[in-house]
Amino acid sequence: MRDTLRGGLELTRPANCIAAGVLTAIGAFVAGIGDAGDATTIAVVTTVLAVAAGNAINDYFDREIDAINRPDRAIPRGAVSPRGALAFSAVLFAAAVVLAVQLPPTAIAIAAINLVALVTYTTVFKGTPGLGNALVAYLVGSTFLFGGAAVGDLRTPVVLAALAGVSTFTREVIKDVEDMAGDREEGLRTLPIAIGEREALWLATGVLAVAVAASPIPYLLGTFGIAYLLVVVVADAVMAYACYESFSDPTAAQRRFKYGTFLAAAAFVVGRVAVSI
Repeated sequence: MRDTLRGGLELTRPANCIAAGVLTAIGAFVAGIGDAGDATTIAVVTTVLAVAAGNAINDYFDREIDAINRPDRAIPRGAVSPRGALAFSAVLFAAAVVLAVQLPPTAIAIAAINLVALVTYTTVFKGTPGLGNALVAYLVGSTFLFGGAAVGDLRTPVVLAALAGVSTFTREVIKDVEDMAGDREEGLRTLPIAIGEREALWLATGVLAVAVAASPIPYLLGTFGIAYLLVVVVADAVMAYACYESFSDPTAAQRRFKYGTFLAAAAFVVGRVAVSI
């Protein structure tokens, strides 16, 4: 029983769920619309539940690939049955829907799109070169949009969502390089398999360069001041180094990208705080 409970928790990837919830909260905070604590809380919990459900159903469909790439995960090692993982995911999705319908229409629309995207990612898009990466990039960026929509404003979070999405696309390509053995065994045509490992990494680097070049836009438009720019430059440097590192150690590089994404989000928080003072 203890191993089953632990396995169920592992299916949700608690760290990723908390991270997604934090990104939603940041989106709401950056929007800066008065006192919207209840809406923000609902949006954050909805995000946590939806991401947990998505992770669980992803492990259900990825169980054969994980048996090669990650045999220590809950389903391959037998802690949770495939049917149990599917049922657990359905319960989490249902809970997310119950919460989401309490939010404004725009937030409900984003939630509906994201729930469909989470379910179809593994079954439809994951093995399609580039499209799976783009879908995950959208999902990460949309956490900021969801937070902003929950409190009634999308203007500032749109920029943050776009930057986060582009940088996530790069990280996802690097993750595909890391997972090539299992993906090839399963017959998936991810971007590195379709066009080659180094070619995919160069493409990912080029995409990141676009995000880095665009990152000063909030400062140039006068939305945020120098505090934002100083932090976002550090975030850009971390992600640029991760791209360089990906050619020799994709595992370390894709983990480093997480830090870069959170630093970029922190830049927006710092920018909002500085403007409010």
